[in-house]
Amino acid sequence: MTDFRISELTLRNFRNYEEFYLKDIGNLTIYIGKNGVGKTNVLEGIQLLTSCHSFRNAQAAQLVREGEEQAFLHMLCGDGNRSISVDLQIEPGKKRYQVNGKAKAVADVKGMLPAVCFTPDDLSLVKRSSSVKRDMLDNLGNQLSRNYYIVQRDYEKILRYKNRLMKDESSLTLIQSANDTMVLCGVQLHCFRLSLFNRILPLAQEYYAQISHSNEAFTAQYCPSWIRYGTQEEQQAFSLMEHEDVPSKTAVQEAMYSALEKHLDEEMRRCRSLIGPHADLITFFLGGKDASQFASQGQQRSIVLAWKLAEVETVNRSLGTKPVLLLDDVMSELDEARREELVGFMTDEIQTFITATDLSGFNENLISRAQIVSLP
Repeated sequence: MTDFRISELTLRNFRNYEEFYLKDIGNLTIYIGKNGVGKTNVLEGIQLLTSCHSFRNAQAAQLVREGEEQAFLHMLCGDGNRSISVDLQIEPGKKRYQVNGKAKAVADVKGMLPAVCFTPDDLSLVKRSSSVKRDMLDNLGNQLSRNYYIVQRDYEKILRYKNRLMKDESSLTLIQSANDTMVLCGVQLHCFRLSLFNRILPLAQEYYAQISHSNEAFTAQYCPSWIRYGTQEEQQAFSLMEHEDVPSKTAVQEAMYSALEKHLDEEMRRCRSLIGPHADLITFFLGGKDASQFASQGQQRSIVLAWKLAEVETVNRSLGTKPVLLLDDVMSELDEARREELVGFMTDEIQTFITATDLSGFNENLISRAQIVSLP
């Protein structure tokens, strides 16, 4: 598969922009400007047109320029043989996508031109909650597989429904019926997510060794909710297991059903679902110790950088195409050694968009290859 490239971008009444237009876009674009001028908004617009996701998790109403009723985003991309036009119309509570003038569902747009985004918030990923780490995996998985996105969407619907039933003190029959549907979707989501986790981790370990220039053993663990809320003996046994393979759907289904039955009374009492992939734990380790507690800030940033580079390579191996790389003001947050590792990764094969307040964090070779856009 030939890699697609964005060649044209239009933002109208989006965030702070009345009109933003850029054409003849090359492999590397650097947006330069003071804080608050809207550099991040440009990258957010690109991410909405590619992965159909905002790294700010913004509501539609927040994306429309103040005083306007709707925003319009347009992207033209191609591979030299064919071109594709992607349009997004945003109104409060609504997002409508079109591809080559025809209305498309989000599931049909995701992954068409995948994107990997790296922001300053990501640099604290090691210390952040498992929900943030799960979202990170899901945002990538949704671009790799249409089924992944649909399963996650359906699971989140049944999760909200079950929680509402418990808050409304609905009958046990209704809640157990919700559990049946929850297991059906939850087993698939757990297996999708764990499979993706197991694909990214070995690549991240390779990149970490390259970035850190050390023999520190970096690894990570994906712990399902039924182990998280299991007995101490179950947790200890799980920690000693090898986790290279994804368990069978039958094994996951049995474990989830058993845990739901075991924790039913507690869930009813707390009016909150405890068992399911929404409660799985993801932990990073360095030298066998929890990296969130024992790794230095520099080590944690190396882990995150390695993980992001691994995401790019995972897209390439899964889809046979390079993703768009979006770097939002991360150069100033990295030391020189880690900046050089990231810059070395930016080949002409990966179309990259970067924001920065100035060019001080870039070497001359990178600047000479870039299209530099100064924002007022």
